Amino acid sequence: MTDSMASLLPVALEAAALAHDLILTRVPGAVTAKGDRDMASEVDYAVERAVRDHLRELTPSIAFLGEEEGRTGPAESGLTWIADPVDGTANFVHGIPLCGFSLGLARDDTPVLGVIDLPFLGARYFAAQGAGAYLGDRRIRASTATSLTDAIVAIGDYAVGPDADNARRLALTGLLASRVQRVRMLGSAALDLAWAAEGRLDASLTLSNNPWDMTAGAAIAREAGAGVHDARGAPYTLAADSIIVTAPGLTAQVRELLAEAPPPA
Repeated sequence: MTDSMASLLPVALEAAALAHDLILTRVPGAVTAKGDRDMASEVDYAVERAVRDHLRELTPSIAFLGEEEGRTGPAESGLTWIADPVDGTANFVHGIPLCGFSLGLARDDTPVLGVIDLPFLGARYFAAQGAGAYLGDRRIRASTATSLTDAIVAIGDYAVGPDADNARRLALTGLLASRVQRVRMLGSAALDLAWAAEGRLDASLTLSNNPWDMTAGAAIAREAGAGVHDARGAPYTLAADSIIVTAPGLTAQVRELLAEAPPPA
């Protein structure tokens, strides 16, 4: 990790503290529809604006991409902050505590830093390239599982929208159900990736890729020693169509299982 990257982690942690306080102290408020069964709350917008302003003041040369209001700032440095102000908004709106704030930093298409704050669980995960992954002051490592029959595996949400095709997701769910110890759908990609980094989950499989959902978690999981790839087995980048995070001892088995699922539509 370069000195410049190291210096940016405190900035990201300060942004996470801002988000943490807003999520804990505000009710969701009015909900804005973003399409079929997709939504943003008033808190989503408030967090994104507060974090964007904070980062613009402290790192004006770095671009910013937020889920709700898009991209701002210069592109010359090749660095972009990428934020999901409330990952798991549906959970948040329904009072389910499995939701949180995700802020990653990407150099071009590669995640290099991440912070995930889960306010209702009192957990803050962070990592920077070459510096390890942490939950608070404790270093974390991916699971040591070596058999799918012993594995707890999370799968990402099913797709919504008029053109949603869940055939591959449903097939993958069936394959997992027949082989792993348990399948979980938790409703927050950031939480899935953080828990895979910590070893609470043995794998996390998501057959979609929005950069605001994945950048922070990909950086944290890699630093925790997990395998972080796309569904084809290539190293994960923001240009991927999926993100597959596995305990190192499960990577080959998960790849074989994915090969049995129908190809993408």
